[in-house]
Amino acid sequence: MANNIASTANSSIILTTPPTIIKRQRYNNSNQIPKLQEQENDDELEEEEDGVPLIPGLPDHIAQICLTTINPSILFSVCHSWRRLIYSPSFPPFFSLYAILSPHPPPPPPPPLQPHRNHHPAIQFFNFDPISSHWHPLPPPPPHPPLHHLLLRHPSFLSRNLSIQSVSAAGSLVLLAGTTHNLFPALPRPVIFNPATNSWAFGPNLSTPRRWCAAGACKGAIYVASGIGTHFSVEVARSMEKWDTQKNGSQWEKKTALKDGRFSREAIDAVGWKGKLCMVNVKGDAAKEGVVYDVEEDLWKEMPEGMLAGWRGPVADMDEEVMFVIDEVKGILRRYVEEEDSWEEVLEDERLKCAEQISAEGGRVCVVCGSGGGGGGRGGIFVVDVVARPRRIWVVELPEGFEAIAVHVLPRMPITNFSVKV
Repeated sequence: MANNIASTANSSIILTTPPTIIKRQRYNNSNQIPKLQEQENDDELEEEEDGVPLIPGLPDHIAQICLTTINPSILFSVCHSWRRLIYSPSFPPFFSLYAILSPHPPPPPPPPLQPHRNHHPAIQFFNFDPISSHWHPLPPPPPHPPLHHLLLRHPSFLSRNLSIQSVSAAGSLVLLAGTTHNLFPALPRPVIFNPATNSWAFGPNLSTPRRWCAAGACKGAIYVASGIGTHFSVEVARSMEKWDTQKNGSQWEKKTALKDGRFSREAIDAVGWKGKLCMVNVKGDAAKEGVVYDVEEDLWKEMPEGMLAGWRGPVADMDEEVMFVIDEVKGILRRYVEEEDSWEEVLEDERLKCAEQISAEGGRVCVVCGSGGGGGGRGGIFVVDVVARPRRIWVVELPEGFEAIAVHVLPRMPITNFSVKV
């Protein structure tokens, strides 16, 4: 199993293992990328001068080739010129965390007849740099559609949260669905953050904006299936749409419909795996139905019996080659073994109980745990190293006053403005 998992992780860009616990930090609430956390001995280093070579005696382009073979966390600690190099657009990006966070306690829902009076955003977007161990906010998203109208809680649903559905695809964070105060779909089109450009953009309009749908990505394309529009419709509840993000100017196209509308009960993940999308119609440990969509054949199939039986919590893929699930009741991380149609245990840890969402990349599985789990009564983030022997797990403490809604693993953002020394 170790070889299979390790083959999905590029050791030169894997999410760096921080200390066992990363202490909660205050964040810079400006729209600029804040100053990175400096080491204690930084004050003793002489100020770098322009024109100093990366490695004395070597041209910089040759020196950079040499330095790309070294773990970025080591380069970060040596000198300022190397620290700046690892954040430059020309250096292979390491993975970092992109989190959708909510203020804690959450802002109150808007008055039923005066929804526009509430301008407190239900969600905010942050990036965690594992090299500097620092959180900082992303630039504010575009004003339209207004994301402060997204709701996480509503008086009509006292026992559950309203999901905000997001995926990572083509190196970007993509928001696909959410709910407004009047229980309507919140997003008429995808809202996209590109770490490479540190900017937001829009995707094409959905033919039917929806909520409580299945959302996922496979082979560079994004899919939404089932769900509810402004009202329930069997046609929408059975529908599937695809957006090919790799084709300029592409629009959403309809694909083969589901056989029924049973996948519109709640927001679910469509997990990309070996050219297929795998999904179930109910979250958690409850009885459920499962289907598999073949993206090449445009065909729906029944989910294998063993895959369905072990789908007892949030599931994520790693490079669309390996699937992981967390048993949210027992706190067990498992890996799907296709040849045996079974789930093999990777790690058991009490802190993984009540897992709500996971993301996997670079040999790491990142877990959002909800109230009652290891998150200390609020949404916390845990990282599991599935390559290391023995397995390692650590917590990434959130910015003070926030809880996690979702986490994604994407390349770090480049930093080109060095007016503030990093």
